[in-house]
Amino acid sequence: MTYRAGRHFLQIPGPSNSPDRILHALARPTMDHRGPEFGKLGLEVLTGIKRIFQTDHPVVIFPASGTGAWEAALVNTLSPGDKVLMVETGQFATLWRELALKLGLKPEFIAGDWRRGVIAEQVADKLRADTERSYKAVCVVHNETSTGATSRIAEVRAAIDAAGHPALFMVDTISGLGSMDFRHDEWRVDVSVAGSQKGLMVPPGISFNALSPRALEVCKSAGYPISYWDWQAMVGMNETGYFPYTPSTNLLYGLKEAIAMLEEETLPAVFARHARLAEAARRCVQAWGLEILCQEPQDYSNVLTAVLMPEGHDADAFRAIVLDRFNMSLGNGLGKVKGKVFRIGHLGDFNESMLMGTLSNVEMGLSLAGVPHDKGGVDAAMAFLTGNAGPA
Repeated sequence: MTYRAGRHFLQIPGPSNSPDRILHALARPTMDHRGPEFGKLGLEVLTGIKRIFQTDHPVVIFPASGTGAWEAALVNTLSPGDKVLMVETGQFATLWRELALKLGLKPEFIAGDWRRGVIAEQVADKLRADTERSYKAVCVVHNETSTGATSRIAEVRAAIDAAGHPALFMVDTISGLGSMDFRHDEWRVDVSVAGSQKGLMVPPGISFNALSPRALEVCKSAGYPISYWDWQAMVGMNETGYFPYTPSTNLLYGLKEAIAMLEEETLPAVFARHARLAEAARRCVQAWGLEILCQEPQDYSNVLTAVLMPEGHDADAFRAIVLDRFNMSLGNGLGKVKGKVFRIGHLGDFNESMLMGTLSNVEMGLSLAGVPHDKGGVDAAMAFLTGNAGPA
């Protein structure tokens, strides 16, 4: 292998770049997960992650990917054969539906075109028509990582309330948490699902269920046999900072550091930074004359931008050129949009200099790949950032 100078630019929409502070925290010696020092660490991260979810209620931490936390949300609250209402916003909503099918649930999927977030009125219409109250849960994705579309969760909660429906409200905020405003308590979410590897900046390997009191009550009568995913066992031991089985000890060191970093910057400043950089990225794409996959401006994601390739041009071939020439990884298209889009991640430990390097590499890559585009996208991003500086 030939040495390549400089750092690899990882600009996929997760896993995101882990900053040095978190990497150094991960390198600490592994401690005894039954000893007194671990109890202190456990309490610190279990308390701190509540502040990131903006909740006063328990957050369960699993040594698993976000997919595991999806499953935990379903099996702790539902029973085989239960009907759930889900919305097709992209690949990850589709995968959550497939998981529900494998568990023997009966998901009804509101069809979508992958070009916007959840339409709250459609949810309300489905729930009003459910006069027998057969839906046991409504499951939606907050930030759809495959498409770059964000759903307005407060509006979905309002739609459920307007229909007067008792369904549980479950939200996947795997790529939203720590990057965009998410209010578990205020929006009255029953189960929020998240992972470590996006806005939290920690390598993959831990995931979360933030719980409402109602979710904790419902889990006592759920119909699935569970052991590993059991909330009740976790919440009980978590009261003293411990876990019922071996946790991801060193990743918890990283999580502690991530929570500290987010709170040093402050969550409002973190969200504003992501919004500012995302707007610069979108202005760049629009100046190139390329099309953003998300067609609804109020649903634009501040985590990533998915860009449609012009007809006759393959996104994966373009991505390969960018990787080879500039040592930069862009996100690929998933599911229905495979080969049709590339995704620019702008989340986590990310600033203006990193964004401008990313966009410059993309613009050069478009020229090298022969993709028709207008010049000046990077200039448009710079003009926006120059006039909209973040805090000094």
